[in-house]
Amino acid sequence: MSAPQKREIVRRPRRGWLDLALGELWAYRDLLATLAWRNLTVRYKQSLLGIAWAIIKPVIQMVVFSVVFGHLANLPSDGYPYPIFLYAGLLPWTYFTTTITSASGSLLSGSNMIHKVYFPRMILPFSYLFTSLIDLLLAMLVLFGMMGWYRADMVFSWTILLFPLFLIPAVVFAGGVSLWLSAAAARYRDVLHLVPYLLQLGMFITPVVYAVNLLPERFRWMLQLNPMTGVVEGFRWSLLGKPVDGWGVIFAGFGLAFVFLVSGMIYFRRVERTLADVL
Repeated sequence: MSAPQKREIVRRPRRGWLDLALGELWAYRDLLATLAWRNLTVRYKQSLLGIAWAIIKPVIQMVVFSVVFGHLANLPSDGYPYPIFLYAGLLPWTYFTTTITSASGSLLSGSNMIHKVYFPRMILPFSYLFTSLIDLLLAMLVLFGMMGWYRADMVFSWTILLFPLFLIPAVVFAGGVSLWLSAAAARYRDVLHLVPYLLQLGMFITPVVYAVNLLPERFRWMLQLNPMTGVVEGFRWSLLGKPVDGWGVIFAGFGLAFVFLVSGMIYFRRVERTLADVL
């Protein structure tokens, strides 16, 4: 019986600022999975309701926003019950905000690991992408229940098969922003204080509580500068079958999400060289 093979990882010098060392990330995929699971257990540790908070938090937001924007402000929802319309938009937005809030301080919270052992530092913010993904998938169960309660014909539309296509840019964009903010926060702690305010502002320039067609057409191009617009619209189309107000906003969002990821990786690599000095 042959002995089990040992995985050998060879560190080579970087070849310029465009060397993103993607192969190195793949080599440490087991560590990435371990950290993602650790994040999940720590997040709900000593909590009475545990992982149920992954469902409770977006449901509470949905109830509050439905009263304020759906009942009091009476915002249109493209013919769908407002709670369903809102919740389908809250799913990707909650995933994004939860990831960014946790990942932006990941280098600071993981400073002990950084000083003790070598591993690709990018794994620390990336681990929260998968931790929050579990929360997202659990929260989706509530949406399916709401769809069956309000309109049974909406459940299991064929468009739901394309849902993973819109999950990809959500993960990509969250990953890019996480890299930018975590690297910046390692140098400037003020970033951590700004993140909650930036996310609050971001929600109102993303069509989460309102429909895209609520804006005058001459201003809709501005939404294309926000990758989360395409993600939210894609979620609503794939999960609810809601017609999309122009596919250009979705394709633009896809492209910008990858721009944020690549630029974030480049910036992170530059900051990574001096992490030991600033942490």
